[in-house]
Amino acid sequence: MAVQWYPGHMHKARKQIKSAMPQVDVVIEVLDARIPYSSENPVIDELRGKRPCIKILNKSDLADPDMTRRWAEYYETEQGVRVLPLSAEQKGQGQRVMDLCRKLGRQAFPERKFAIKPLRLMILGIPNVGKSTLINALAGRTIARVGNEPAVTKSQQRISLDDGLVLSDTPGILWPRMDDVNNGYRLAITGAIRNTAIQFEDVALYAAGAMKVLYPDALKARYKLTELPENDLALLEVIGRKRGGLRAGGKIDLYKASEVLLHDIRAGSLGRVTLETPEMIPEPVLDADEASNS
Repeated sequence: MAVQWYPGHMHKARKQIKSAMPQVDVVIEVLDARIPYSSENPVIDELRGKRPCIKILNKSDLADPDMTRRWAEYYETEQGVRVLPLSAEQKGQGQRVMDLCRKLGRQAFPERKFAIKPLRLMILGIPNVGKSTLINALAGRTIARVGNEPAVTKSQQRISLDDGLVLSDTPGILWPRMDDVNNGYRLAITGAIRNTAIQFEDVALYAAGAMKVLYPDALKARYKLTELPENDLALLEVIGRKRGGLRAGGKIDLYKASEVLLHDIRAGSLGRVTLETPEMIPEPVLDADEASNS
């Protein structure tokens, strides 16, 4: 499945971000802790250049804590950026982010007096990773509209925070083409792509296969199974049979079964899960010149 969901406002937002970036000191990139690599937009690194960056592993309350620690180590070691795992919905998280922004600001601009010239922040990320929730936590009040559907924020806004911080909010942007099929599936599982842009059953089959490998015991406990079926379709059928997806004549409603499985993953009903590891990051593809020199 090649997921291609790139609404027109995302193209406009990318141009606006590029134009505004020279006026930004520190970039805050929000990732989904359950799929850090798949929710990391490669365009953002291109846009921010060498500016200090904080990667927020948001929704960490839904992610496997051991895997979150491994991802934090990966980003800090391999990319040299600061990482902050958190759940933006929990009280007090905004202060943690602002404290780290000030620390990076003092390191990058030791001569600046932020009370006179504010530290300029920009928050970036793909749709539905929790940017609006984080912005409200930073501001200490409801400024950004929050929704469970991706692409709620449609335009930029500039927000004055406390103690010499100014934040630019931006719409969530995807990248125009996703060449890694796995990325598309994982984004769809967590809800970063509208349900209308995907084949629900295909995504659920991928999710079933991933969960069988990564968290088989969670599936058994949630759906009261002693053993898991041999293939992904059979697992989806069992879920449908147990959770109201049985039609007249004994036929399984696969769409209903898919809804159940994806909802359970997104809501944390299967426990704290992470759908990818740093080892799953594909090796970069070398061009002809690079390959000849390697």
